[in-house]
Amino acid sequence: MATRLGRFEMPKQVVKDETVSKENYGKFYAEPFEGGYGRTMGNSLRRVLLSSLEGAAVSSVKIKGAPHEFCSLKGVVEDVTDIILNIKQLLFKSYSRDPQMVKIKVEGPGEVTAGDIIAPDNLEVINPDFVICTLDEDGVFEAEMEVCVGRGYCPADLNKKENQEIGIIPIDCLYSPVRRVKYETENTRVGRRTDYDKLIIEIWTDGRVSPDDALTMSAAILRHHLDVFVSYDKDLIEFEESEKQIDQEKEDLRKKLNISVNEIELSVRAANCLNNANITTVGELAQKTEAEMLKYRNFGKKSLNEIKAKIQEMGLSLGMTFDSDLLRGSASDD
Repeated sequence: MATRLGRFEMPKQVVKDETVSKENYGKFYAEPFEGGYGRTMGNSLRRVLLSSLEGAAVSSVKIKGAPHEFCSLKGVVEDVTDIILNIKQLLFKSYSRDPQMVKIKVEGPGEVTAGDIIAPDNLEVINPDFVICTLDEDGVFEAEMEVCVGRGYCPADLNKKENQEIGIIPIDCLYSPVRRVKYETENTRVGRRTDYDKLIIEIWTDGRVSPDDALTMSAAILRHHLDVFVSYDKDLIEFEESEKQIDQEKEDLRKKLNISVNEIELSVRAANCLNNANITTVGELAQKTEAEMLKYRNFGKKSLNEIKAKIQEMGLSLGMTFDSDLLRGSASDD
């Protein structure tokens, strides 16, 4: 016999404050939570956002003419130590989990910027105007860098490989794409009660990930870690909910997932890519991951970003999973 637990007040959705949010800053609201749960969720999400999101960073560098980091280069204004400090601030977005090599070669005079880096197609330089070093008239800067994907912070010692070639300098990696997270809770009303929680969470990123995606990924990571505790038979514990509310929410989602991709106002290029890939509905699209989308012919990062933004407006994201009955048209068709 199932144990029946009382109903919890839960937010229906997360709302983004579009009036203040920017490319690298997002302010989000969720309400109502039962008393205390706003702080519980806010603190948990903040910890995950700051520690557990993945990013790409330079893990080692080989600079021509520099046997080690405590030296200088002819025709280069900065010492190698200062150059490495600048390299640590390079921002990359990787569409592959494998380590990748990038190269750079610039002749003076002038500044060497991140935009001078020659990178593979599945690696994007986020801050191309960032200055790495400055060259005099006769200066030449040539280097190879390894870019790795990881999470959190990794000290240089852990990036040092066995039998490493002389001249390769391992460096610290700050993989986390989230710069700062702030949350607070306020009282909110449900009916005549005013002691429910409203969660307000603010996220600042460095451009490698949007605040929206950062919040979505952190929630997914948190949920993944909680799965280990859900060892009970789901049929043994039930939560009271309004049947009418459940049915309506399910039907609203079903309608949304079965909208044709030709009805969501995509550019001609993006729409053609989806048609060529035989992706006909929003539900089929939302189940695809970024990596899967980028494998389709003539489908690039610009189309990917356009599609991500469009389905985010619908409260969806790439890489989602749904019950098969939600992908079969209206309930009247069942």
